[in-house]
Amino acid sequence: MDTLEAHKRTIKALGLGRPNRSVIKTDTPQMRGMIEAVRHLVKVEEVK
Repeated sequence: MDTLEAHKRTIKALGLGRPNRSVIKTDTPQMRGMIEAVRHLVKVEEVK
């Protein structure tokens, strides 16, 4: 599998299709895994 293509699909699955887009997601092991896979492409902040 092409790594770049996998990253694109992960970004899309997170709801981050465009630059400077923000989303709020529930903290689950699945979300953390997806974020970990593209950690060099996204910024993550905890919302309280």
